[in-house]
Amino acid sequence: MSKIRMNTEFRNKILNRYIESAEKEITQEQQGYFDAREKVNIMYPKAFDLARLVVERAYPSEDVSTCRTLKQKYGDPLDVVAKDKCFYFSYAKENPEQDEDKQVSEHFDFGLYGDVDESGYSNESGKKFAYAYYREELKEKECNPDIMAQQEGNDSNPHKTKHVDLNDKALGYSGYSHYNSNDDNVGMTEKFDNQWNLDIIGTQHCRSRTIACTQEEFKVFQMFKQAKANVITCHQTWIDSIEKQKQAMKTGLKAYRYLSEGVELMSELDITIDEAELVRCNSTGLTIYNPQNLASMIKGMKNTTISREQKIAFREEYERKIN
Repeated sequence: MSKIRMNTEFRNKILNRYIESAEKEITQEQQGYFDAREKVNIMYPKAFDLARLVVERAYPSEDVSTCRTLKQKYGDPLDVVAKDKCFYFSYAKENPEQDEDKQVSEHFDFGLYGDVDESGYSNESGKKFAYAYYREELKEKECNPDIMAQQEGNDSNPHKTKHVDLNDKALGYSGYSHYNSNDDNVGMTEKFDNQWNLDIIGTQHCRSRTIACTQEEFKVFQMFKQAKANVITCHQTWIDSIEKQKQAMKTGLKAYRYLSEGVELMSELDITIDEAELVRCNSTGLTIYNPQNLASMIKGMKNTTISREQKIAFREEYERKIN
């Protein structure tokens, strides 16, 4: 028999099998990403417990209770208590006379889509963290949680927008207004965010209600934000390594003329792939290339008035041949 020529369909099948294997392979990059997620899970409750102390120091629980009682008595004009998960914390410098800025302040957001940038309000960084944190869950929903890492440095484009929208929908993210803590998120985003809400007095933009803390407390909040940033960085590093492998595979497969070369490549990479399986099945999963199988399938399209028992017999014979 003549050698089977390589085509786009075969190349895509081999490439997809390789990517699937590469994502499962235990590497330093993959382990770094997993370690970063474990560390952020440790930092979240630690930083939040401290935030609770700092926030309740600024807004004592008895004052919050009083405000709620007054609202019940006087209605909306005294609706000043709200739940929030992002805060501006600030501490006074030790030597303010030597500095123009006497206070150091920064925005810290405990929400799933909370920013990790110094600017304080970066929807982009929030998405990167959310997708990296819930990578497996998004994969199960047939989404692409790696889209932000794959598109790093690229301008907005339809491909990126499509997958970002699908990820946000799967996570239940409806967008977040920094001027209103009462967002409309649902699903995984809502469940995640509800763990980290605290009572504050004053429903305006959080920058307008900067909350005082000590320098040591401030450092803990910075460590928390850095832990979130590390998840993004380690995820980016891991995906970059896979993307480089993917591009090398694409280049090699494009140069191959015969399917056997692609199968040999996978064998050299210690990945088992069956040439017969690739040949038998096209992109729709139909077994068509083997003459006997194709003939049996075509015969099954005829004589549609045959009995149910005959159809079963034909089907059993067909499956016996392909197996």
